[in-house]
Amino acid sequence: MSLFWRIFLLNAAVVVVAMALLLGPYVTVSKHVRLGEAEVVVSGAAVMLVINALLVRFFGLAPLKRLSQAMTTADLIRREARPDVVGAGEVADLTRTFNSMLDRLESERAASSARILSAQEAERQRVARELHDEVGQTLTAVLLQLKHAADRAPAALGEELRLAQETTRGSLDEIRRIARRLRPGLLEELGLASALRALAAEFTVPGLAVRHRIDRGLPPLDPESELVLYRIAQEALTNMARHSAATQAEIRLRSSAAGVVELLIRDNGKGTGGAPEGNGMRGMRERALLTGAELSFGAGPYGGTEVRLAIATMAGSTA
Repeated sequence: MSLFWRIFLLNAAVVVVAMALLLGPYVTVSKHVRLGEAEVVVSGAAVMLVINALLVRFFGLAPLKRLSQAMTTADLIRREARPDVVGAGEVADLTRTFNSMLDRLESERAASSARILSAQEAERQRVARELHDEVGQTLTAVLLQLKHAADRAPAALGEELRLAQETTRGSLDEIRRIARRLRPGLLEELGLASALRALAAEFTVPGLAVRHRIDRGLPPLDPESELVLYRIAQEALTNMARHSAATQAEIRLRSSAAGVVELLIRDNGKGTGGAPEGNGMRGMRERALLTGAELSFGAGPYGGTEVRLAIATMAGSTA
């Protein structure tokens, strides 16, 4: 039934009941209206208005309110349930149209995000190559020249040159670390498990211990899914190292009987404290959408933050 006829029939029902009461034997009005009769008519009109408002609110406009709430809270980054299509008519058609629009927008956003992230990965690899090949080689040459000069310089000047040599060596090591983060060579050469172990070792510093627990015999993943897992683990550990004040963290990679690989990153830090999601978390959600993975953030068993990513493997998707 259309919204127009629904509201019309509700109002008609109220009017019919009111007419029946007025024409019945229990309510009479004199030619000259007395005070008691006026009170009855006014009270009846007020009751009619209240009943009409309740009927229209809960039976006529409730579907529109539910749809309005769904429109207000819709987020293309999160995979949320669609509002139910109830009954028939304009509201049901509007709900179906809204659901179809959300599906189309999510598909277009996923395709757009895939192109953007692919371009970002290509740019990361280009910058990593330039850092390694150009800046790295230049600093290596400078390091050799400083060593050559320090070996032939007077003692006082040689000490200063050796200090400059150590500074240059530290800068070269930092550039190599940045290049490795930009372009995960271990992921391409040795696979996801080795790359996650290296990631745990990279973030282990004095005051922060990052453990790894990686199951053996994990089901195969396509290269795009492996890259998503690695980048989300990298972003989660980066956020943890910068903001959580944690002293311990854990990377856990395991599989289930349903062919799902699950990544867990936990720490014992101060947690998010109910703060809104920042760019890092939204970036992780966009990466998860590329492969249809489920990503969630919550409190961990050690009092800090837990990032959980569940992704279907090739074996699970074909089962």
